[in-house]
Amino acid sequence: MIGSRQKRTRIRKKKRPGRIILIGIVIVGAGWGAWQFLPSFSHEEPEWIGQKKPVFIEGQWSGYTARGSGDTLKLPLPLVREQINAYAYGDPDGETAILTTPSELLVMTQGDEQAELNGEAYALNSSMEEADGVLYIPVEPLEQLYGIRIAEESADGSVIVLKAGNEFRTGAAADGGLFSSPKLRSDRTIKSPAVADLEDGMPLRIWSEQDGWLYAQTDEGRSGYIPASEVKIGGEEKVPVIEVAETAAAKEWADKKINLAWEAVYERKPSPDVIEEMQGINVVSPTWFELKDGAGNVKSKADSAYVGRAHNRDKQVWGLFSNSFEADWTRDMLSDYGTRAAAIRQVLDYAAEYKLDGINLDFENVYTEDKEPFVEFVREFTVQAHQAGLTVSVDVTPKSNSEMWSAFLDRRALGETVDFMMVMAYDEHWASSPNAGSVASLPWVETSVTRILEEDDVPASKLVLGIPLYTRVWTESEENGETKVSSSAIGMESSQRLLTENGAKQQLLEDIGQNYAEYEDKEDGTKKRVWLEDGSSLTRRIELAKKHELAGVASWTRSFASAEAWEVLRTINEK
Repeated sequence: MIGSRQKRTRIRKKKRPGRIILIGIVIVGAGWGAWQFLPSFSHEEPEWIGQKKPVFIEGQWSGYTARGSGDTLKLPLPLVREQINAYAYGDPDGETAILTTPSELLVMTQGDEQAELNGEAYALNSSMEEADGVLYIPVEPLEQLYGIRIAEESADGSVIVLKAGNEFRTGAAADGGLFSSPKLRSDRTIKSPAVADLEDGMPLRIWSEQDGWLYAQTDEGRSGYIPASEVKIGGEEKVPVIEVAETAAAKEWADKKINLAWEAVYERKPSPDVIEEMQGINVVSPTWFELKDGAGNVKSKADSAYVGRAHNRDKQVWGLFSNSFEADWTRDMLSDYGTRAAAIRQVLDYAAEYKLDGINLDFENVYTEDKEPFVEFVREFTVQAHQAGLTVSVDVTPKSNSEMWSAFLDRRALGETVDFMMVMAYDEHWASSPNAGSVASLPWVETSVTRILEEDDVPASKLVLGIPLYTRVWTESEENGETKVSSSAIGMESSQRLLTENGAKQQLLEDIGQNYAEYEDKEDGTKKRVWLEDGSSLTRRIELAKKHELAGVASWTRSFASAEAWEVLRTINEK
């Protein structure tokens, strides 16, 4: 019996540790459960702490700081360009800044309190200044041109930039509850570190809301997440957007399509009588103006008699201004505001002298690195041309990887700037192409158009379809077992006459959208191939322009056209 009791006692002793462990687990578990509901008491300082006058946009530190305060407050130009308006930029001289809108052009010089707005004197509250290689722009013209609003915490404190169109709610921090005062946290969880301790009633700007959390910002600039239950919501605010007035060109062409014909002008001026043959054309664009050096000087071949005849036949005249396809001249002219301004002034003076209705810009063979300066030039040109009552259009090629002919064109930015964009949808197979083919097959043309519409967001109401009035006669010959290809360009009447003389039969290539013919040269036996531009191909191009609701068509060039061409082209304005 004694042994049995001892055994039972030992058994009971063995059970005691298990009870203790179980109780401990219950206690620890209860503590663990309570801990899960405790917020983090750690803090995290924002990266801009210690910076003087940090600048904030839409609840985020911009990465930049301002200079001055009040009436002398200035923002760094890189910030303005990157986060406020892309059409604010500096000149390479490091002393000039240009701010543009669709209708205004402001030019400032470092240290000068007198700027120039749309060609007139404009007084600044304080001058633009430079520090560490960065230009700082006075806030007042930024407010006027771009509609921003500024909130300064103090003379040395944070600067909050409210952009035109910004929407936010106002609010105030409320009691944070049992554990702590209200806080802004780095993420949407109470376990995230606090980035700001808030006092009851502290003002907040609320930028967004998600899953019961608000993304808010203090006047000091500290921003983070706070439960919606800890904020007393105030009102809603929106910074007004500066309305952009509809351009004169948009109004004028709202209910009709452009039917433009380019007039290639070489050394000999065309007779004004050629105006009579272009029935149905409502705009002529003679190639009259061209860059003649890198200093911005412009050569003119304009003709008052031609303009007068065109106007008497109710046709507008948009003089074409080219860069002479000289890449180095173009680079030199674009590189400085002074040379850009000189070229612009001369072209606009010629436009006034000859009573032109518009200018067509045709810059080709341009270094890819000059993409931004070209946009700046077009922007400056367009603003001033509009002030003179002129319509501005720019010629672009279909998109490709060609460095000098396509890659330099920022079609999106240009489309935001000019009245119309002519896509030169031709030379799919160019003069020295290694393979014979169409100048502009219909599928290739449509792809060229849709890519600009879809990839660059150029409105169809601004895009004009460029149409070739020429074809290439391709010669194929065999040399050492290889096929050699060469070509020559001829007009519509010449191509028809050539086929008739050689008894060549035409066949419609449905997939290309053109008539095709080939024959053997009677003299040397070489093979000739022709993809024709004729009434049939032009009809398909007009249908394509209508299908995509484009602004119209532009034909290169008048001297290549047949009488049939004018009859077909005029249908762009038929329903």
